[in-house]
Amino acid sequence: MKTEVVALSPNIVWGNRIALFVVLFWFGFLKVIGMSPAEAIVTQLHHKTIEFFISIENFLPLLGITECTIGILWLFPKATKPAFFLFCLQMFTTFFPLILMPNETWKSTLALSLSGQYIIKNVVLIASAYTVFITYSTLPETEVNP
Repeated sequence: MKTEVVALSPNIVWGNRIALFVVLFWFGFLKVIGMSPAEAIVTQLHHKTIEFFISIENFLPLLGITECTIGILWLFPKATKPAFFLFCLQMFTTFFPLILMPNETWKSTLALSLSGQYIIKNVVLIASAYTVFITYSTLPETEVNP
């Protein structure tokens, strides 16, 4: 089966890059300054997983700085591949509470809590990141590295 790559408008790709930057930088910055509404669930997950490796006082700002960095990377087309790789690692971990903390993320079968909905919205971010990545990956070499 032959797949056809459709060229997207640069405005669409840049719109996705900017959206990814805004969400990741904003949410990351809130973690750095200790004002994230996700802090409680991140703290609970930290306690269940990596508490013995790093304290929550160090982990939250580090997570926030990581998210801010990934957001900034999306603004630089030449950083698309590392941005996508780091983004995928970060997104993978965001789904852990759905499995490890079902009482906090599910009300019942197919009914998510507010925290669960906060996590599931990451599917939209993943679609946006994939759109940018696949568009960048299919560009001719001369457009990627002029």
